[in-house]
Amino acid sequence: MNRRQFALTTSSFLGLSASAFAAQPDSPVPAAAARALYRRALVVDCNLAPDLGSGVPLSKATIDTLRSSGVTVMKTTIGGFDDSLENTVSDIALFQQAVEVHPDLFMQVRRPADFAVAKRENKIGVILSFEGVGMLEGKLDRIELFRHLGVRVMQLSYNNTSAFGSGVLASPASGGLTELGHSAVAKMNELGVAVDLSHANPATTRDAMAASSRPVLITHGGCATVHAHPRNKTDEQLHALAEKGGVIGIYDLPYLTASPHQPEVKDYIDHMAHALTVCGEDHVGIGSDQSVEPFDTSPQGMAEFQQLEDKRHAAGVAAPEEDRPLYVVGLNTPNRCEVIADALLKRGYPARVTEKVLGSNFVRAFGEIWKIQAL
Repeated sequence: MNRRQFALTTSSFLGLSASAFAAQPDSPVPAAAARALYRRALVVDCNLAPDLGSGVPLSKATIDTLRSSGVTVMKTTIGGFDDSLENTVSDIALFQQAVEVHPDLFMQVRRPADFAVAKRENKIGVILSFEGVGMLEGKLDRIELFRHLGVRVMQLSYNNTSAFGSGVLASPASGGLTELGHSAVAKMNELGVAVDLSHANPATTRDAMAASSRPVLITHGGCATVHAHPRNKTDEQLHALAEKGGVIGIYDLPYLTASPHQPEVKDYIDHMAHALTVCGEDHVGIGSDQSVEPFDTSPQGMAEFQQLEDKRHAAGVAAPEEDRPLYVVGLNTPNRCEVIADALLKRGYPARVTEKVLGSNFVRAFGEIWKIQAL
């Protein structure tokens, strides 16, 4: 795993190297109704990564895997959990190169209208985003710099404390949004950059919601009522998010269930169903927190996973219960969003709600957040 793969994976578990991946045999086969709905839907996964670790041009196998996902737009984390300005710009350059070399496959999503363009032209739209804030170096003008380079979603902290606020692993005594953090939220609002609170602690989540004049997002998380974990959000936070007009994307990470159980599709839908009950059908989506490629469960893949985990623990960013492979049984496949759609329909949710979860809720939220005056 090279530096770029590590940077693109450590911040949000975006998968391992994509050699010899295949859908796992446990992946359900969606029913015809789900397949038809999925083909017509505009599908947005708000934390998903294509495998660019081997550089571009991409192999035919990688392109086929991306196409088989059925995803219209993916929000992708760049810059790792604490990467430098130089390395983050290098990551942006890699994605821009991918768009240039594969214009029939990729497009960068910068404006609300780009979602419909990606669907109409059968392309995969990519929204660039930050989880860490190392590349900002506490400088507000960096928010504008990266916004003009196409970064449209930013967080205020990763798991620990930053100059802007505190993450979910910060000490209980840690405060919320700092004075600089208040200025950062104002700058993001001004520039039409989405504030993402996926890794924010309760105080920072509360303060940022109060400070923001626009909807805020939790692009990848779960529900604390279903499973208590620092990365899962309380009902109070979920309700406040919906009141703000935001959306939560449910992730498919082990944090959905207590260790040592490997979560299954039912566990995933339990979190989504709870979020729909608390937030309402207009405020829930998908944020897989994965790579498009399935998690490699081979001995080599598990060895790479352990190396990654060792680095995360050494860096002090590993969360509790980070002790299981990073997948949900039944969702370890490129078309995981289609499996989710099928499970929602089978759980009794109507097509209208399922289509909102698949993407239109995030499309609506981004349309409200990205509206700006002429720069």
